[in-house]
Amino acid sequence: MNKKKLIWQIPFLALLIIGTVLIVMQQRSIPYQHDEGMVFGTVYNITYQYDSDLKQDIEAELQKVDNSLSPFNKGSIISKVNRNENPEVNDMFADVFTLAEEVSAQTGGAFDITVAPLVNMWGFGTKQFHRPDKESVDSLMKFVGFNKISLKNKHVVKQDPNIQLDCSGIAKGYGCDVVARFLRSKGIKNFMVEIGGEVVTSGNSEKRVPWKIGVTKPTDDSLQENQELQTVLNVTDKAMATSGNYRNFYVEGGKKFAHTIDPHTGYPVQHSLLSSTVLAHDCATADAYATSFMVLGIDKAKEVLKKHPELMAYFIYSDAKGNLQVWFSPSLKDKIVN
Repeated sequence: MNKKKLIWQIPFLALLIIGTVLIVMQQRSIPYQHDEGMVFGTVYNITYQYDSDLKQDIEAELQKVDNSLSPFNKGSIISKVNRNENPEVNDMFADVFTLAEEVSAQTGGAFDITVAPLVNMWGFGTKQFHRPDKESVDSLMKFVGFNKISLKNKHVVKQDPNIQLDCSGIAKGYGCDVVARFLRSKGIKNFMVEIGGEVVTSGNSEKRVPWKIGVTKPTDDSLQENQELQTVLNVTDKAMATSGNYRNFYVEGGKKFAHTIDPHTGYPVQHSLLSSTVLAHDCATADAYATSFMVLGIDKAKEVLKKHPELMAYFIYSDAKGNLQVWFSPSLKDKIVN
């Protein structure tokens, strides 16, 4: 009986093996597409395995994000909010607002999208850098704070009309998530979406191995010419975002002023943390926490990480002698390639 049963099972097993091989061969025959362009004032690079190019559709998705969150788009929802036109917000805006509010609460207000007036006054929003006096900073602090805004019935409610929003610390990550969601809706399993250094990966790369993402060494590089890597992370089915003060800064009177504004003080942060990389399930979350950690500094960032085991972080900081040092979440150890 066992022999007869085995004889009947062999054909089915053979068909299963042949079917699996055919599926694998078909999967390998599908080409990888490579799209790049400009969005949100930065460069995007998207690689995905699909039998046709989807660049036009991808850029349509990115335009939706721009129409919701870009302060440089005069017709965007956030621009209308900042002009006090009281627009009805869409789902994209509401998603980002809600997440920003959550991360703000989890980080003691380190992440705050109401810092727009301060960012602009210091010149980081306009690229016309200048150092304001204490009186000017203090005059704007009364318009900063997530507790001064809310979202009710699809409208942003402000305590003061001078409050303005800036989602630059989360928008690129959210844009990556939007594109990733679109690619998945097409049944695409192997892809990498990168916008200005924020990344979402899925499946395998064109080399049939997990995606490898580099973390740039934080050296003063306002022209963004340095591409030397501090490390490479073996990342797949994850989102990754990096925030740092080594590219967007200016020097006045021999003192360096970085672009990350502390919402509690109104001044650019001054501490040893140079680069904050965060891995999370979605890129908007990774982006927001990476920004938050640059405000908090390494010690306070570690305290937040203890409460959020779902996050992984890689910090590059300067020690007392000015040498670069590294700290990373223990759960990240197996993902470090070198």
